[in-house]
Amino acid sequence: MKVSILVKRSVSILVVTSMLLVSACSSGTKKEGAEGKEERQAIDIVLSNAGRKFPPGMDENNNPYIDYIRENTGLDIKLLTPPADGYGDALNVIMASDDLPDMLLSYDANWFESYVRQKALTPLNDLIDEYGPNLKKSIPEEAWKVVTVDGKIYAIPSLNPIPGNEIMFARKDWLDRLGLKPPTTLEEYKEVIRAFAQDDPDGNGKDDTFGLILQENLGRVAPFIGAWGIQRGQWTERDGQLVNSSTLPEMKEALSYLADLYKEKLIDPEWALNKMANVDEKVASGKVGLFSGNWYDTRGPILTNQKNDPNAEWIPLEYPTGPDGKQGTWGNSYVAGFNVIPVTSKHPEAVIKMLDFMIGDGYRTLMLGFEDEVWNMEDGKVVTNFDEHNKHIYRLTLGEAIVPFNSEVSRERLDSLGMEFKLNEIVDKINEVAIRNQYLGVPTPGMGKYGPKLSKMEVEAFTKIIIGQQPVDSFDQFVEDWKKNGGEEMTKEVNGQ
Repeated sequence: MKVSILVKRSVSILVVTSMLLVSACSSGTKKEGAEGKEERQAIDIVLSNAGRKFPPGMDENNNPYIDYIRENTGLDIKLLTPPADGYGDALNVIMASDDLPDMLLSYDANWFESYVRQKALTPLNDLIDEYGPNLKKSIPEEAWKVVTVDGKIYAIPSLNPIPGNEIMFARKDWLDRLGLKPPTTLEEYKEVIRAFAQDDPDGNGKDDTFGLILQENLGRVAPFIGAWGIQRGQWTERDGQLVNSSTLPEMKEALSYLADLYKEKLIDPEWALNKMANVDEKVASGKVGLFSGNWYDTRGPILTNQKNDPNAEWIPLEYPTGPDGKQGTWGNSYVAGFNVIPVTSKHPEAVIKMLDFMIGDGYRTLMLGFEDEVWNMEDGKVVTNFDEHNKHIYRLTLGEAIVPFNSEVSRERLDSLGMEFKLNEIVDKINEVAIRNQYLGVPTPGMGKYGPKLSKMEVEAFTKIIIGQQPVDSFDQFVEDWKKNGGEEMTKEVNGQ
């Protein structure tokens, strides 16, 4: 049955993608310019629209935002948007076809590395130097390293506008009711977690609150692990060599701390089964008063909780400080996406010109929308018309295809969503302590070969330690197994050995 479903899904992706390819690529002819004097270069590009919808009468190639790019670049752009479900599979189907587009956007570093090794992608160094001044200005060296192999750049990176995801939140009204101060150290956090679990913080006389809530696959633990200055699965430097932080003694100490919380029944007993929706529901329903939330949760479950309970007052907390005074949370990779140009493209320079406009003069409009339609300025601030914003949300398919580093537009956009949500304040707090992977190269062959298995092994081993199915000392056996099952080979690769 599973094989049958997989085959049907693959055939469906192949059929849909083939139809889209015929529609987009077969129309790649040059057209006359606005004055009828100059032909436009035609390019076909592939982006993910993440399931975004279009208003009636519009589609990916018939809307004012792609027309905006066409008019400002003089290019005849045809956009292909495979279904969001199975987007990665669709890219493979496209790359195996006889009629390749001029550009594809992938979010998979292993996919990118694979096609570099197959020599299927165009080196871009000279093209960037000649046609990409805004690309060079807007993308930092750290991001270029991620897309560079043997000195050659094989993708235009789209950057992560948010430095990391998690920050600690707490109900201030619960703290006040119990006479507690916002916690800062691990021990203070433990005492607040204990009080929220045992001392009836909501005052309803029932034992119905959790001290701390976590998520399946070790979700929502980043700030606690960060108290030891590391994050799961990242490469960090020790004695001049890169080592995997999941194998360090500090990780064992972090797991011991979390295991103690669970043993004392201070963590939601269902945490290992909680999906994001479960976490959001428990926060919104008032069962949780302290958790590691997403940076945007003040507009999500926290807002819902405040609507359900007008007395609920939430505040962001300082990250827990560990025994050596360290703080931290997971830091996102600099690169979120890889804009690549197949070697078959006849107009790679046109793609670079397009991306240079999109990250430069066009970025503000593509992200915020058209001024005086989607937004306007009031007292020096961008104010969003949410009806128009939602109507034209499809524009982000273009706006998020190429995101610059530390853009003021990103800050304006977050403020425009509502100053009361303090989104920029939260993002700034994350940025202060974000711990990033110190390996900046493309994925190594070993990562593709062993990475998924080792990641699964890690989640299983760490989960069993936290819930008490295995002693904390079983961590030592995990480290040995990790090395034997490909981890040692990966370590040699990242250190160039």
